[in-house]
Amino acid sequence: MMQPQPKFSEPWHAQVFALTVHLNEAGHFDWPDWATRFGATLKQHGLARELDGGDDYFAAWLETLEHFLASMGMAETQDVLMTKRAWEEAYLSTPHGAPVQLPD
Repeated sequence: MMQPQPKFSEPWHAQVFALTVHLNEAGHFDWPDWATRFGATLKQHGLARELDGGDDYFAAWLETLEHFLASMGMAETQDVLMTKRAWEEAYLSTPHGAPVQLPD
């Protein structure tokens, strides 16, 4: 019997999920360790694992991934912040309907 495929309400939800699964499958961390850290982030924000997978759930997922990668030395916190700011500036200055592009 085929497993049901997860459904995501936003493209970025699927992307951060897929990135996390890829990093796990590539051997960068064990899934139980990930689940423990993610559960702690949800608890910190007063959220539950039973959330419907909306923005609050995936914002917590992304926060966990960012902190996890920083703790492993795979992503420097300052680099993550600079990239977030660049994306924010790019999408705020992009005309509606046009693709968002980061400057080189």
